[in-house]
Amino acid sequence: MDLEIRVVRISGKCPVYQEGDRFVLESGYVIHPEDSCAICMHSLASIIPYYTALSHGIEPVRLGLSPKRGKPAHVQCLDPCAYTGGGTVEFEIKAKER
Repeated sequence: MDLEIRVVRISGKCPVYQEGDRFVLESGYVIHPEDSCAICMHSLASIIPYYTALSHGIEPVRLGLSPKRGKPAHVQCLDPCAYTGGGTVEFEIKAKER
């Protein structure tokens, strides 16, 4: 299953992402740079623990990433913007429509 990862909110100022940016993990692990926004390595640390389960159809609610069944997963990057002057980015992860 392909996953679409979209930036839904930024607290502070992120030097990489803007709200609405997106990238796709094809087959759960392949990123095509020509079809994706720039990707911050730090943000991948928040996504990596979950992408395999999500790409195999595990409901985000079972992983503690959603309030109820049928809703997309939400994770945030690790930058604590209040202390670093950077930006904390919230991502929505869902199955990509074909």
